[in-house]
Amino acid sequence: MTCLLSLLTLVILSFAISCHAGDEYENAPIHYSATAPNDLTAQLQKQMDVGTLQLPRGDAWKLMSELQKRYGVLPSSQTMVFSKTSKQNDLIHPATPRVIYFGDNAYLGYSVGGSIEVAAIDPKLGPVFYLIDPEPRRNRPLRFERDPGCLSCHGGPFSPDVPGVLVRSVIPGTEGHPLMSQGSKVVDTTTPFGERWGGWYVTGKHGKLTHRGNTTAKEEGEVVSFDASGGQNIADLSRFFDTSPYPIKTSDIVALMVLEHQTSTQNILTKAHHTAMRAMHMQTSLQRELGETVRQEPCGTAERMITLATEDVLDAILFKEEAVLPDGGIEGTQAFVDEFSASAPLSKEGRSLKDFQLLGRLFKYRCSYMVYSVTFQHLIPQLKTPVMKQLKAVMTAHQTPERYAHLSDSERKSIHKILTDTLADY
Repeated sequence: MTCLLSLLTLVILSFAISCHAGDEYENAPIHYSATAPNDLTAQLQKQMDVGTLQLPRGDAWKLMSELQKRYGVLPSSQTMVFSKTSKQNDLIHPATPRVIYFGDNAYLGYSVGGSIEVAAIDPKLGPVFYLIDPEPRRNRPLRFERDPGCLSCHGGPFSPDVPGVLVRSVIPGTEGHPLMSQGSKVVDTTTPFGERWGGWYVTGKHGKLTHRGNTTAKEEGEVVSFDASGGQNIADLSRFFDTSPYPIKTSDIVALMVLEHQTSTQNILTKAHHTAMRAMHMQTSLQRELGETVRQEPCGTAERMITLATEDVLDAILFKEEAVLPDGGIEGTQAFVDEFSASAPLSKEGRSLKDFQLLGRLFKYRCSYMVYSVTFQHLIPQLKTPVMKQLKAVMTAHQTPERYAHLSDSERKSIHKILTDTLADY
């Protein structure tokens, strides 16, 4: 009887919570805004407060370079976005694009003349957003300021109801403003090539298939003219804007595709982690309320919620329904390919989940390197255990499960070997 009561109450409570999805992460047990982060930014700020760390001030590019080292962010990961879809829109224009850099667990952004934007991954909270002004007033120290205003875009409207990092493709006007009548798309691994990069600069080769980058639209009344044909297979961006203020002159196509995979996968991991934490919080709270034995293994609705979250995680990390690359593949800067691949854990045979394919698909082995990320490594046991169990089952099954039929037997065998050698919990 108590199990039925628990199940019924969990169903009612789950429905009530779903009606307030945008605020879920502000409630127990997450308490996003009220919780002091335990991310790398918080650690750096503590060092700055006690004087053991001094960051360069007065020169944004020098500060950016130092932050890249501290966060493990690759300079070669640079991408450029010129649509006004950010915190510092007044500084962003097709003539002055915003640059974005990323590592596995952090993202850095900068609009010339503004503050540096930081999104660092906290093990529990997910992405936490900060600003740091490279030129504070004379008597004020450099300081990371947590910025709740970022959640207006990064807290639900364009992410799956969690604090998220994202790449949007819009139809930008000549000043960089998105033409709202044309809508926008949050890009992930499944997004068709032709729908990507509206409002972004893109350098690299991709054959005959066109994308939406490197161009703006003209709006006359209800008529919108958007011709992307002149922005394809570009190596030099100087035709579009003065590139001299930027240390790196490219917006790499491979880095863009990796960024899109990483941000969308990060959001799914954050969503699944938060869902599992809430499910277990609801279950244990109700068990105490009803005088039942408090159990740490999920049951009833909590178990169902975690099962669905497990499926979402597996679909994301196994590249389910990945969009096909253009015929002939893609080619970006060799620097990013080399630096990105070099940061990966290697199997005994020297293989890694960061080995690129770039022909037909992005990576050679379709199991995401995000299994090494902060969020994945800190998934609560009630979620991580079934994820790891099912991941191993997919890789070792006698026949490929129908849901992941895109993975060949040889690819599964290689992934299994890489995970065995590089992922402790596996």
